[in-house]
Amino acid sequence: MKRRAFIKTMTAAACATGAVSAMGKEQNGEKSLQRTKVKEKEMIVIGADPFAVELKDDIAAYLKEQGLEFVDVGCVKDGEELPYYNVAAAAAKKIQSGEANRGILFCGSGMGMSIVANKFNGITASVVESVYAAELCRAINDSNVLTMGAMLIAPWKGRKIVEAWLNTKHTQGLEPFADFLKQAVKEVDAIGSKNFK
Repeated sequence: MKRRAFIKTMTAAACATGAVSAMGKEQNGEKSLQRTKVKEKEMIVIGADPFAVELKDDIAAYLKEQGLEFVDVGCVKDGEELPYYNVAAAAAKKIQSGEANRGILFCGSGMGMSIVANKFNGITASVVESVYAAELCRAINDSNVLTMGAMLIAPWKGRKIVEAWLNTKHTQGLEPFADFLKQAVKEVDAIGSKNFK
């Protein structure tokens, strides 16, 4: 599909749903795609800098409630608080090594974690501030790392964002564009392979 048609479709979906969950809820009596459940065997890596420990801990509790496995790279090592760039690097390495499938990282704005995580080949980190953005970064970009800012996101909202991000599949709700989106991910991966040395 052409880019203009894609944008028009996405804009219409956002308007019809109030920019909230075009993929997982009933709207005006019409059923949209339901989210899939996260695979129980999937391992998630989480981590935070000192600004975002409370948000990380709340999301860790949420993951436990959902019966999901995770490893916490924390925010402290040998009694010293770790800056965002060390935590993001540790999490990205766990995904690269296969110890984790996806990651959820927290700092003041979410930006620092995203910037550092995206320095690692194979990582597609997305800063998210809404449920709709969480769905789109998975459906469009197949994001494997979610970052959030504790200065911007309340714990209750963080839980909704995490739920949407974990349970939305790549191309979900965007099936007419699936071929383009799958090819786009391959092209982005190729750019990463070429430029990460």
